[in-house]
Amino acid sequence: MPHQDLTSFKALSFDCYGTLINWVPSILSDLSPLLSLLPPDHAWREPSNRLLPVQRFYALSAHLWATQPTLLYDANLAESFRLLAAEAGVPASSLPEEALQRIGTGPGRWPAFADTVEGLKKLGRYYKLAILSNVNDANIARAIEGPLGGARFDAVYTAEQIRSYKPDLRNFAYLFEKAKTELGVDKEKGELLHVARSLTADHVPAKVIGLPSVWIARGGDKKGNYGVGGDYETLKAEGKLGFEWMFQTIGEFADEVERQFAEKEKREKGL
Repeated sequence: MPHQDLTSFKALSFDCYGTLINWVPSILSDLSPLLSLLPPDHAWREPSNRLLPVQRFYALSAHLWATQPTLLYDANLAESFRLLAAEAGVPASSLPEEALQRIGTGPGRWPAFADTVEGLKKLGRYYKLAILSNVNDANIARAIEGPLGGARFDAVYTAEQIRSYKPDLRNFAYLFEKAKTELGVDKEKGELLHVARSLTADHVPAKVIGLPSVWIARGGDKKGNYGVGGDYETLKAEGKLGFEWMFQTIGEFADEVERQFAEKEKREKGL
């Protein structure tokens, strides 16, 4: 592994939803108006299949990322909801308008993981922190004020600003340019480390462009719990992953960072 020392970086860039914000149960909750309209024997209503509608919703949303890259994320979510309903045989007209509005504003209110804010506070002692998200500006602003309140971010870059969605490499090029000009952090000098849950949206392109990365797995390394970020075993077998570190949570990552900086300080003092 080229970067065993986490103290060598100057900044961290974070994916937000699924990494910092608890995306899957939040989407599932916002899909409940549709799921309640399905017959009791529908596969999506089986407790053992609870991830199926979320995974299909994500696939529809990701298709829109690629085909309509300037569509804002709140509109993307609402349209994905309509498309999911149509696939389930439910006319979009049957969906309450408030349900469409609610899912569109969801990213601004969905809860953070329990370890997120304290972990970010700890990481902020050692690095500049930036967000690189597929969300729109209004939703990320609400999230930073609400569920992520208390954490400090030095920069926030969104699909709305970039006019494309990850895994498009333009999003990462934008990150590198802004990190250099606004934060004084040079990716080419190995000063930037990307932190994300999604394999397909973040870690696959990170390997392509040589961006060191940390996988916050949140259980995604276990079969049956891959969620919406990609099939770990398949992507690994295909040689598409190159993250240097894996932790289950932001909290665990922050603890290891703190440990390494403490060890570095001891070495420098000759202790």
